[in-house]
Amino acid sequence: MKGIIGKKIGMTSIFEPNGKQTACTIIEAGPCVVTQVKTADTDGYQALQIAFGDRKEKNTPKALRQHFSKAGTAPKRIVRELRNPDSSIEKALGEALTCEIFAEGEKVDVVGTSKGKGFQGVVKRHGFSGVGESSHGQHDRQRAPGSVGGSSFPSRVFKGMRMAGQMGAERVKVKGLRVVKIFPDKNYILVSGSVPGHIGSIVLIQN
Repeated sequence: MKGIIGKKIGMTSIFEPNGKQTACTIIEAGPCVVTQVKTADTDGYQALQIAFGDRKEKNTPKALRQHFSKAGTAPKRIVRELRNPDSSIEKALGEALTCEIFAEGEKVDVVGTSKGKGFQGVVKRHGFSGVGESSHGQHDRQRAPGSVGGSSFPSRVFKGMRMAGQMGAERVKVKGLRVVKIFPDKNYILVSGSVPGHIGSIVLIQN
């Protein structure tokens, strides 16, 4: 696996060489620093620990400051692991990962946290159509959930019943997004379509 941590900048659209207009998400990908190289001998598995985003030293615990100092880098905000790293990103401690590990036209997966929408009803959360229309004596039933279980049997509500509740703010992975364009001078990667999260949220691009 190869990957990089990035920050969602926003959306735009570009014209491709065939003249087709494509909606894209701009992600500021890296540069990330390799802060730990895990091996099967020392840790029981192979992984690369990468870090992104500067963090004030005074707000960083001493243990973390020493951890980052081993890699010869300043304290970082976001730390992620890449399990079983690809041979194309074999990096030593303290080396940098940039957006150039990906190529235009490559398919990637983007992991992020979706926008939180608070407590929502069944119509918005699950796509229910409501109980009925606003005629024939029904009162305020357009967005109601309807019956949720039996009376004497089973005398309870089954687990997993689709009901109103907290919506959003969940880990979401969008698969198979195409890398449309790369701007190495700005560390920008443009991927086709939308990715989860608000503007400025942290995402992980992986393949």
